[in-house]
Amino acid sequence: MRVISKTIWAGAAALALFAVPATAQSNSLASDAAAFGAREAAQSMDLSPDGSHVVYVGPGPSRVSVVFVADLTSGISKPILKSSADPEILNWCAFGGNDRLACHYFAARFDDGHLLGYSRMIALGADGLNVKSLGQPSSAYDARARQFDGRIIDWLPGQGNSVLMTRDFVPEEGKMDTNVVRTADGLGVVKVDLASLKTDIVERPSINIGDFMSDGNGRVRIMAIPEVDRDGRPTGRLRYQYRTANSRDWEMLVDYQQDDFEPLAIDSTIDSLYALKKIDGRFSLIRVKLDGSSTADPIASNPNVDIDDVIRIGDGQRVIGYTYADDRRRTVYFDPEYDRLAKALSKALPSLPLVQFVTASADGNKVLFFAGSDSDPGHYYLFDKARKSLGEVMPARPELATRVLASVKSVTYAAADGTQIPAYLTLPPGSSGKGLPAVVLPHGGPSSRDEWGFDWLAQFLAARGYAVIQPNYRGSAGFGDTWLGEKGFKAWRTSIGDVTAAARWLSSQGIADPNRLAIVGWSYGGYAALQSAVTEPSLYKAVVAVAPVTDLGKLKRDADHYTSGRMVADLVGSGLHIDEGSPLRHADAFQAPVLLAHGDMDNNVFVDHSRDMAAALRRAGKSVDYLEFKGLYHSLEDSTVRTELLTKIGALLDRTIGH
Repeated sequence: MRVISKTIWAGAAALALFAVPATAQSNSLASDAAAFGAREAAQSMDLSPDGSHVVYVGPGPSRVSVVFVADLTSGISKPILKSSADPEILNWCAFGGNDRLACHYFAARFDDGHLLGYSRMIALGADGLNVKSLGQPSSAYDARARQFDGRIIDWLPGQGNSVLMTRDFVPEEGKMDTNVVRTADGLGVVKVDLASLKTDIVERPSINIGDFMSDGNGRVRIMAIPEVDRDGRPTGRLRYQYRTANSRDWEMLVDYQQDDFEPLAIDSTIDSLYALKKIDGRFSLIRVKLDGSSTADPIASNPNVDIDDVIRIGDGQRVIGYTYADDRRRTVYFDPEYDRLAKALSKALPSLPLVQFVTASADGNKVLFFAGSDSDPGHYYLFDKARKSLGEVMPARPELATRVLASVKSVTYAAADGTQIPAYLTLPPGSSGKGLPAVVLPHGGPSSRDEWGFDWLAQFLAARGYAVIQPNYRGSAGFGDTWLGEKGFKAWRTSIGDVTAAARWLSSQGIADPNRLAIVGWSYGGYAALQSAVTEPSLYKAVVAVAPVTDLGKLKRDADHYTSGRMVADLVGSGLHIDEGSPLRHADAFQAPVLLAHGDMDNNVFVDHSRDMAAALRRAGKSVDYLEFKGLYHSLEDSTVRTELLTKIGALLDRTIGH
């Protein structure tokens, strides 16, 4: 295969819709906050089966989301749908045919005093017309709330506009003077025509079923059954059953287990399932035959980190490789053609090493992919195999196109007990790297992790002149069971100790001025920021917590009325650590000024966590500023709000540790 040409064909060049002229980089707080606070110009881009159009979700004014369909020949992009923004958020849209789309949106609302998240799916034309709901129609007699329509499990390539999707069936009750009453209850599978909405039931619904998986050829082959306790709440344990290719009978695949087995994808060409399985405390990739033998073959493992996913391409979602992340994200390709293509793209785009194949046209000739790096937020490209041409579709963050962004370096440092903690260090562009004001930025989760690549919050801080360290503290996911353990909440001292050690390492290396340290975090990272200020009150000169957990007992109580209640209770545990590990109960310990921020419709961490924390700090006579954003969820998907948040963060840091 020849090295890919960098020729930008006319259509793709014209489609770089948000390109901005090169200008001198500004260092004002207002311009930095606006540039880094802007949401991505494109999310969840998808390519039409004939390769002629793309669809993506982009930002509108404030928190509005807009669906765009772009013609790759003319370069013309048209908005076809927008969210109401209060409360709906559009998450993604994808082609179910050349002229028909399926889209997913999310909203939350209070139901009987409890905040519930709802997701819905719709079908519409590529012109934005003929919008129809894909879920079960609601009824005034619905016996329970229907939170989720379901999800598409098979795009059924070559079958027109039809898809296979799971559907939540809700029965009716209290309906009088009629025999027409819905009785089906639970999760099933339906085949739906996205244009006519003609629906055929493929798998009859059952309240005992948690999920299904298709083989990409329209056959449902895997079924997940959640275990429930005596109160009907999920325990977190799942049983998986499967079918052979020519049978409707279910056979046992894996009996009830907590998190040791995770089905990923079925490759129908070899009648096998790719799955993650715990081996020696880490996820390995295995391939299980679905022919009745259940023979499992090991495919890949890593001695230091988990294998975390497979790579799939095209409407049939063919498996072409697998991924894992050590100091960087790595992809290993099974498919020789995509392996050659990935290597060729690396030569064509040497400054953008993070390449992710998104999808391909039905004939496989045109490939949509995303490429980025630590100091480049990334771009969408289209590669035409026949023409050997590579064209940029659009940048992910055009507001940052003229800015020199910071490089990110993988580092390790010693925790208090000597354990080496992996982390990422971002230094301000052009800085000496010595004696800097610095920010510790712990990630959320806690069962998540940071990776090498672009991070808008870390880059904003670096642009403001701060060294930034992002520790993958013990309690982070991706490094195996021993590392993950129970360290986020039950053994919070270990996680918080690792975060504290990151700050001390910056000082010991001469990178940070020990008198100019701050800590900033979101979600669990916000909890870590607050709890770090409790355990080390003199270490940080400023504390920022966005959507934080502030009281572990309250976190458990918040989940009492939800189906996740038992799992949250198990995650948090019981004992002295509840009181000792709750920053809300130790407001007197704070010395540094605190900035809190929260969306009042956050259904991940309820807004009362921040409201109560702000009130406790004020009662204790501490310095606290609290921002509450009406109608917003956990991630604050609003460019105006993010700009305001970054402005407040920047002002606090400038005042306490700044330039």
